[in-house]
Amino acid sequence: GMANYNKNLFVGTGGVRGINESHYIGAVYGMERIMGIGDTPLRRILNRAQDDFCGRLPLLYVLTVIGPDQSGQSVVRGLFIGDDVECFWRACELSEQVNVTWLDEPLDTVVVSLDAEKFTSTWLGNKAIYRTRMAMATGGTLIILAPGVEVFGEDPAIDALIREFGYRTTEQIRQDVAANTSLQENLSAAAHLIHGSSENRFRIVYCPGHLTSEEITGVGYEYAPLAEMAGKYQVEGLQTGPQTAPDGSSFYYISDPAMGLWRLKPS
Repeated sequence: GMANYNKNLFVGTGGVRGINESHYIGAVYGMERIMGIGDTPLRRILNRAQDDFCGRLPLLYVLTVIGPDQSGQSVVRGLFIGDDVECFWRACELSEQVNVTWLDEPLDTVVVSLDAEKFTSTWLGNKAIYRTRMAMATGGTLIILAPGVEVFGEDPAIDALIREFGYRTTEQIRQDVAANTSLQENLSAAAHLIHGSSENRFRIVYCPGHLTSEEITGVGYEYAPLAEMAGKYQVEGLQTGPQTAPDGSSFYYISDPAMGLWRLKPS
C-alpha cells in the first residue's frame, strides 16, 4: 500500500520470515486493492503488532513524501514526525495527492524507461508493471525500455526461482507455492512473481539490454529489441505524460516508475 511507518520496523528488520510472509499476504490479497492505499489488511496486522508488542519502545517515526516539482525534479514535498499512526495517515494523504496520477481513461500503450544504473534486474525493474497495472487498458501494451537489466533476481537463488516458475497469474503461483517447497521457503519470491504478472489482461513487452529473447519469453513476457523500440518511440528528453511517436501513434510515457502510481479515477 503505502510505504514506511512500522513496515520499516516489522518488515524491514523482521528477518526472513517477516519479509516473506508480509509480501505474500499483500500479493495474494491483490495489488489492485492495496497499491496507493494506506489502510490495508496488511497494514492493520502491522498496527496491531505495534500496539501489542511495542508499547514500551521509544519509537519516533520520521516520514518523508517525495514528489515532482513543477520542473519534474524529485523534491521533498512533506515531512511528518510522530510516535503514533497519525503521522502515517497524514503522510498518506499528501502522498495520494503528489504521488498518484489519476487518469480518466485506461491507457492502451504505455512506454516506461528504466534507468540503467538503478534497474539492473527485473526484481527491481518490475515497478514498471505494478505501478502502472491499474491504469492499463484490457488488451493494452506495456513496453519496458530496460537498458541495464541483465538478470531476473538480485541473487542467484531468486534468479533461479524466477527462471523456473516465471511471472504467472496469481492462481497459478498459488498452485506452484502449494506444490513446491522451494517457493514455500521463499514467499517473497512468490509474491514478486505475482507482482510482475499482468494476470493475462494486457501485454508486457520487455526490452532488456542484456537478456536474450529466449530468457524473456521463458518467464512469460514478450521480447522486443531495445534499439528497435528506443528508435520507434524516441523518449529521450520526454516528460511523463501523453506523447506522440514519430510514426504518429499515441502513447503514454513514464520516465521513472519508482516515483509514482498510475490508476483510473473511481467511476
